[in-house]
Amino acid sequence: MEEMQKKIMAFAESNKFSHVLRFNEPMAAKTTFRIGGNAAVYAEPEDFMQLVKILQFVRSEKICFFILGGASNVVFCDDVYEGVVISLLKFNEISVLPLSEDEVLVSCGAGATMAQLVNFCNKNGLEGLERFAGLPGTVGGALFMNARCFDQSISDCFYSARFFNLDDFTTGELNFIQEQWDYKVSPFQNSMKIILGTMFRLRKSEKSEEELVAFCRTFIEERKTKGHFKYPSAGSVFKNNRNFGSPSGRIIDECGLKGLREGNAQIAPFHGNFIINLGGATQKDVKKLVETIVNKVRQLKGVLLETEIIFIENKQEL
Repeated sequence: MEEMQKKIMAFAESNKFSHVLRFNEPMAAKTTFRIGGNAAVYAEPEDFMQLVKILQFVRSEKICFFILGGASNVVFCDDVYEGVVISLLKFNEISVLPLSEDEVLVSCGAGATMAQLVNFCNKNGLEGLERFAGLPGTVGGALFMNARCFDQSISDCFYSARFFNLDDFTTGELNFIQEQWDYKVSPFQNSMKIILGTMFRLRKSEKSEEELVAFCRTFIEERKTKGHFKYPSAGSVFKNNRNFGSPSGRIIDECGLKGLREGNAQIAPFHGNFIINLGGATQKDVKKLVETIVNKVRQLKGVLLETEIIFIENKQEL
C-alpha cells in the first residue's frame, strides 16, 4: 500500500494535481452512516481534466478506485480501502437554460448536493424537485440510484446527463429514454459511465421563493417525524417491491424485527427499513443485521428483499 501511495504522490507532483489529495483518510466522517475505516488515498479533482488524469493513472497502474458522491447510501469496509477514493464534490456548478415559455433546463454538476439544487430552484422560482428537499447526498448519486421521494423518482424530471466512459475514455451524453429507467433503476448502474452532470426539465413557478421554501419544509418535517435524522444511517436499506403487497419496512415490522440489534447497529425501533448506527457500529455489524433480516423475511413471508445500500469492500471498484 505504501508503494501505491508513493506512486500517487509522484503522479500528483508531476501533473500539478492542485486540489485535495490526502493519505489514510478516515471515511466514516464522510458518510451519513458514520461507518468505515480509512482510504489509502482520497482525492477531490478540481476539474474535468484533473479527473481524467487521475483516472488514466489509476487504470494504467491497475490501482483500484471508487467514485464517491455524497456517501449517503454506502457502507465502507472496516479495514483500509486499499485504493483511491475519488470524490466529485467540486463538480457542483448549477445554472439555468431557457427551454420554453413555461419550462427551463437546470444544468447541475454531479457533485452538487440535493440541498444545493433544491435551494437553487427555490431562489430561481422553479418547480419540480420540492419532494427531494432534505434528501442527503449528491445529484450524481441520486441520479445513479434513481432516488425516489414521496412517490416521485428523480427520473421524472430528468432530461439528459453528461458522462465519462471508462471503457474507452470518451465523454458522451445520455438523453432520457423511459425504458431505461424504473423504480430505483438507472442506466448508469452496472455500467462504466461516470456521471459528470445532468440537466433537469423544470417548470417556472408562480409561487414566491418563500412559498416554495415553505412547501419544501413540509417534506423535511415529514422526514424528521419519521426519524430520518435521529441517528446516523443510510436511509432505506431495502428496495420496496410492489409485488410483495407492502413496503419493505412494514414487512420487516410484521416479522417482529424492529429494534433487533447486532453490535452497535440496530433496526430502527421507529422504522423497519432503517438500520441505525448507535455509535461505533461497523460494516460487519450492518452486514450481519442485513443477512438476518433477509433470512427471517424469506422464512416468514416467502419473499426475498433486495438491498438498496452499497457495501464498499476492501478493493472494490466504482
